[in-house]
Amino acid sequence: MTRVSRKSAGAWPVRWDLLLRYRLIEVMALWEGRLTTNHLMRAFGIGRQQASKDINTYLTDYGPDNLVYDRFLKGYRPTEAFKAVFTQGVADEYLQMMHAREDLACSFESLTVRELNTEVLLPPARDLRPAVLRPVLQACREGKRVEIEYASLANPEPEFRVIQPHTVVHTGYRWHVRAWCEKNGDFRDFVLSRISDRPELVLPGDRGAEDDEAWRARVIVRLGPDPRLSPPQQALIERDYGMEHGELRLETRGALVSYLLQQLRVDTPADHRSPEAQQVVVLNHDEVQRWAVMPG
Repeated sequence: MTRVSRKSAGAWPVRWDLLLRYRLIEVMALWEGRLTTNHLMRAFGIGRQQASKDINTYLTDYGPDNLVYDRFLKGYRPTEAFKAVFTQGVADEYLQMMHAREDLACSFESLTVRELNTEVLLPPARDLRPAVLRPVLQACREGKRVEIEYASLANPEPEFRVIQPHTVVHTGYRWHVRAWCEKNGDFRDFVLSRISDRPELVLPGDRGAEDDEAWRARVIVRLGPDPRLSPPQQALIERDYGMEHGELRLETRGALVSYLLQQLRVDTPADHRSPEAQQVVVLNHDEVQRWAVMPG
């Protein structure tokens, strides 16, 4: 990674607002494979002229060989010689930017500056490459079929598949793409780090999110304190989770139920763990069980 060094102690060579714009330029170009002035306009509330100026300044002063304008894409794409200047070029940066967008959409309180005495524990990074994510995202946008070489726990030897992806998902632990599998004839989750080749876009697809029953289904997962805990312990858990009347209701997609249960550590029977370790249980187990199928 090429870093921009400070000219002198306490003095940044780039204004904070420009630093954020240049980071967005690199993240969007590297991970989505297409950067336009609209990205900057929507993210920072600036005009098209200013957004164009920011991109040109980035190219002139910091990354002259990083981007090239593609008339077919109607935007900039990263070159083969791309070298990150304001980012590290890792998938977590893209994930964090996506999370920031989600937070800002919910509350302006997310604009508060991160305190220096905080720490975030992140899961180990998976082997996700831009060469895999970019064409998959493009296929999602354009409704295309993608030919991939894929390995799974059930079939650890890579094999060619043709899929029709509609949404890329990060579960908190790994990235996968939700897609129609032409081999199996149903919608499945394909872990992006298990795609070993460079995905190739082929013919237009005929299966999208609107055809995916598990994706469209909205499922309520009801959580409550483990009944094996004492009443004072249960009251403590209710406060921890902000439960009302001893219950927390979480809404998610049917296709994401398994991942939610896994995150909450309620994907195995409660009696397999001590009540102090389990803490919460699913109250409507029978209702969510039909969706709780973890892919390999």
